[in-house]
Amino acid sequence: MTAKCNIITDSPCDFTKVQADAAGVPVLPFTYTENKPGGGFHGDDDLFQSVSSHDFYEMIRRGATPMTSQPSQAVYEEAFRKVEEGGVPTVVICISSGISGAYNGACTARDRLAEEMGGELPTPIYIVDSKITSTTQHLYVEEAIRQRDAGLTAEELVAWCEKATYLTHTIFMVDNLDTLHRGGRIPKAASVAANLLDAKPLLTWKLNGELTFLGVSRGRKKAMKKMFEYYKKNHSDDYFGPVVAIGDADCPDDGDAFAERLRHEYPGLRVLRSTIGPTIGCHVGPGMLSCCFWGEDRRGARYADVGQEHIKGFTRNA
Repeated sequence: MTAKCNIITDSPCDFTKVQADAAGVPVLPFTYTENKPGGGFHGDDDLFQSVSSHDFYEMIRRGATPMTSQPSQAVYEEAFRKVEEGGVPTVVICISSGISGAYNGACTARDRLAEEMGGELPTPIYIVDSKITSTTQHLYVEEAIRQRDAGLTAEELVAWCEKATYLTHTIFMVDNLDTLHRGGRIPKAASVAANLLDAKPLLTWKLNGELTFLGVSRGRKKAMKKMFEYYKKNHSDDYFGPVVAIGDADCPDDGDAFAERLRHEYPGLRVLRSTIGPTIGCHVGPGMLSCCFWGEDRRGARYADVGQEHIKGFTRNA
C-alpha cells in the first residue's frame, strides 16, 4: 500500500540513521555548541554519525558544557520545499514546545513558505507539537510510522498524534541534576541537594510538555526498581500491543538489564532500545535511563467514552 502521507521529525527522537532511512522519515538536526575560546565542543545532532555516543558523553564527563539549538529556518525551508516538490501531504512531529522553540520555528518556516507561494501551500504541511521528546518521542514516532503505513491520511495522522500524546507514559532517571540546572530547567538548590544525598531524581512530562519530578531514590538500583514498578502500574497493551521503549545515555548495561527484566516479567513484550542523542544528552548528562510506554489517557479521559470523537488508529478494547 502506498502511504497517503509522509512524516518528518527532529533529531531528539533518538532514531538511528538506519531506522530513519528504512522508514523514509527525514530527521531534522539540532546542533550543539560550547561557548569557549577556540569553539569548544560542537556539532550537529546527526544521530551519532559523526561522533560515537560514548565519545560524546565522555566529553561531558570531562567537563564540556554544550548547549543546543533547534534546526535553523534554512533547514526547515529546505525540508518543506522538498515536500512541495514531492506533492505528498506531510506531518512534521516536533519535540515538545515546553522545552524547545522547534515547534514555533517549524510553524514560522511553513507560514513563510506559504506566503511566498501565494498564501497557501499546494501540498499541506501539518506541524505537531508532540509535548514529549527523546525515548518517548521514539516510541511515539515509531507508532506514527505504523499508523501511516496502515493507511492514515495526513489529517487522520494529525488527529492520531493529538490523541496519542496523552497516552504516552514516561519515567526517567538522571544520574544528577547538574546539566539540567545549567540548562535552566532545574533550580540550583535542587541540584545541590540531590548530589549531597546521592539521590537519583525520577522525572516525567507534564501535560503541557514541561518536565516535572516524580520522586527520588537513593542509588541507581532503587531508582530502577521504582521505574519497573511505575511500568507495572501504568502500562496498557490495549491500544498498540505490548511494547516499551528503553533509552540510555551511555549506560547500555543498565538499559539492557532493565529491558531483560521487563521481558522476563512480560514474555512477548516488544522492546525498543535507543541511545539518548546529543540534543537531550547535553541537558541530562551521561547516566540517564528512561522507560516509556503506552497507557491510559493522562488527562483522565477514556477514548471509548460517549461523546469522544472516533479517531482512526485506536483499537482499544472496551
